[in-house]
Amino acid sequence: MKAAVIIFPGTNCDRETRKALELSGFQVDYVWHEWDSINKYNLVVLPGGFSYGDYLRPGAIARFSPVMKSVEKYTIEKQGVILGICNGFQILLEAGLLPGAMMKNDVGHFICKTVKLNVEPTKVFYKTKREVELYIAHSDGKYVADPKTVEELEKNGQILMKYVDNPNGSVHSIASIANVTFNVIGMMPHPERSSMKYHKNLDGLEIFNALKEYIHACDR
Repeated sequence: MKAAVIIFPGTNCDRETRKALELSGFQVDYVWHEWDSINKYNLVVLPGGFSYGDYLRPGAIARFSPVMKSVEKYTIEKQGVILGICNGFQILLEAGLLPGAMMKNDVGHFICKTVKLNVEPTKVFYKTKREVELYIAHSDGKYVADPKTVEELEKNGQILMKYVDNPNGSVHSIASIANVTFNVIGMMPHPERSSMKYHKNLDGLEIFNALKEYIHACDR
């Protein structure tokens, strides 16, 4: 199974993400943001970092990178699964591939710590344990959406993870969502930072393993 890790100017979690994916059994390539071909991959990951220095808003400039046209086509044609982690999630929101938006954390500053999350019993992560502990690292991590959108997310099972203690003020404690066809996933926690034997735990590797099982089950 093949995965691509897209690198934008300012991406800084690409190496850890690649290693975590390889530990889950993926063959991984880096894809520069100016390239426009991603159709040979089962999984395309937009990793964390500060794309274009987070100028204007996190993800606001990266969404116009040439590769994003391919990401949109890949999504529409359901060629595989798109995963956005932290800044990658923000890019997907800015591109309109996921509903809602991100705002500054309620605490008013950057947060970097481990948090507990409830993994919702959806078809994406149905093989993982129901509570995991992962790192977050963001200033703009407060997920917001209008009440109707949140209601739809709940009704359709598109909310994949919720914070136990909601560190940033996200509506309904949302930490991860999917689009209505479940081939675009965004999450603010960093699973790649809990994927190797010298990390605090391996909960992130479990997330990647479950994602691989989901892709296999969908035959993408």
